[in-house]
Amino acid sequence: MMTPRFLFPFLGLVLISAVASGQQSKTTRFDQWDRNADGKLTREELPQPIRANFDRVDRNKDGFISREEDAAMGAGRNQPRNSAPRSLEGVRVMRDLDYAGNDNPRQKLDLYLPEKRATDSSNLPVIVFIHGGGWQNGDKTSGGQKIAALVASGKYAGASIGYRLTNEAQWPSQIHDCKAGLRWIRAHAAEYGLDPNRIAVWGTSAGGHLVAMLGVSHGVEGLEGAIGPHLDQSSEVQAVVDFFGPTEMLTMGDHPSKIDHNAINSPESKLIGGAVQENPEKAKSASPIEHVSADDEPFLIVHGTADDLVPYPQSVDFEKKLEAAGVSVTLLTVEGGGHGKGFGPSVDAAVEAFLAKQLLGEERELKDSTVNAGE
Repeated sequence: MMTPRFLFPFLGLVLISAVASGQQSKTTRFDQWDRNADGKLTREELPQPIRANFDRVDRNKDGFISREEDAAMGAGRNQPRNSAPRSLEGVRVMRDLDYAGNDNPRQKLDLYLPEKRATDSSNLPVIVFIHGGGWQNGDKTSGGQKIAALVASGKYAGASIGYRLTNEAQWPSQIHDCKAGLRWIRAHAAEYGLDPNRIAVWGTSAGGHLVAMLGVSHGVEGLEGAIGPHLDQSSEVQAVVDFFGPTEMLTMGDHPSKIDHNAINSPESKLIGGAVQENPEKAKSASPIEHVSADDEPFLIVHGTADDLVPYPQSVDFEKKLEAAGVSVTLLTVEGGGHGKGFGPSVDAAVEAFLAKQLLGEERELKDSTVNAGE
């Protein structure tokens, strides 16, 4: 008899038949697992033996598996299973570097170096990616694909920082981990030919929230942490690329969304360890908009107007607060774009231009603009 490990190698098998009392079930496995009938699956709703497949099926890294994502994975259910991260052309990867010094698998980072540097005479600026997943899902392996082309150009090095999820630790543990990862990078800059004074952070969704926090929380008591062996190093960054990150926890529920952000089991409530509206001070501590000051780093914010998980006004209000403080900020609006969906070449070009300006010192024009989804 097949073991559970092989019985469901991919979630695409949700349509397999179930026979009970001589009748074929009309309910799919997706429906059986979707216990709250909200049309999406969390990691916790899956049977334990197949939870390891969650991140591969959650293609847009929003922390949920939709019916469409499940159906798309079904096409590959007969292909051999291979959980090893894909190799990246032109990039040398060092995985699972322990930045905390305690061998916790969540407190590690991956380092990405170009196989051929654009110049041999200087250390490379670093693009640090931080993954999304509602602070409860996802892992650092998704960062490689995001930054691979930039690293392969030879102009940048890259890193992807893992952090503890909310099933293990609550706020401010996540920002403490990210800052410890940055300190590790600076402590090892000479070893790997990195420039410790040119570090940009880039994140999506929950990762967007964390990079935004990195951009505004320098000097904020309680958010630095004391993790890792490199407390003598700075955790500051020089630029921030925030893709649709939550910025104000107490107002997340003021706009239409697939999620009841004020519920006790919302991603935001799980992050702070209690219902958002019942814990306003902790919610403010976890809100980038509450920490904005005049000396914050330059920001590029990208958000879709049709985002049904993180409301678009989160980024609009955040930009206004940054502008009022005199911080350099650019908002790229993706008209009709969803939660990481519909981001086309214009978005890639904006990210490239922003990083070239902030890390390479190139003359690039950056201004607020709107592009249509897919452009």
